[in-house]
Amino acid sequence: MHSEILRPMAALVAWTLVMLVWMLATRLPSMKAAGLRLGTLVGTKPSDADRGLPPQVQWKAHNYNHLHEQPTLFYAICTVIALSGTGDGVNAVIAWLYVGLRVIHSLVQATTNKVGPRFMLFIASSLALAALTLHAVMAV
Repeated sequence: MHSEILRPMAALVAWTLVMLVWMLATRLPSMKAAGLRLGTLVGTKPSDADRGLPPQVQWKAHNYNHLHEQPTLFYAICTVIALSGTGDGVNAVIAWLYVGLRVIHSLVQATTNKVGPRFMLFIASSLALAALTLHAVMAV
């Protein structure tokens, strides 16, 4: 099966892996510099590892976690669209828009972490996701 909407899905997975590498490249050296050892950390949530790390290092990890939240809905709804045979044209464009907005959101959060621009990007990407969801509901 070929559907154009699969490309932005793969691109967002690739971007998530880029954020993983960026997070590890900043977090592990920072943990070492702070005297934090993975083997001695006790905690049940990712924020437990944030203790003692500079905010700029934490931001990358927070964004990596965010890429496992709302984007899971994106993957699901794009799969529905692909399976319904409506993954080309406007739906593919909206999916690329969603991915672009999420990448920009990541860059803002990982560098300046300004809440205003982040929130606007989140709302815009949520609207794109809502449009895809509406199209999926109409297609099935």
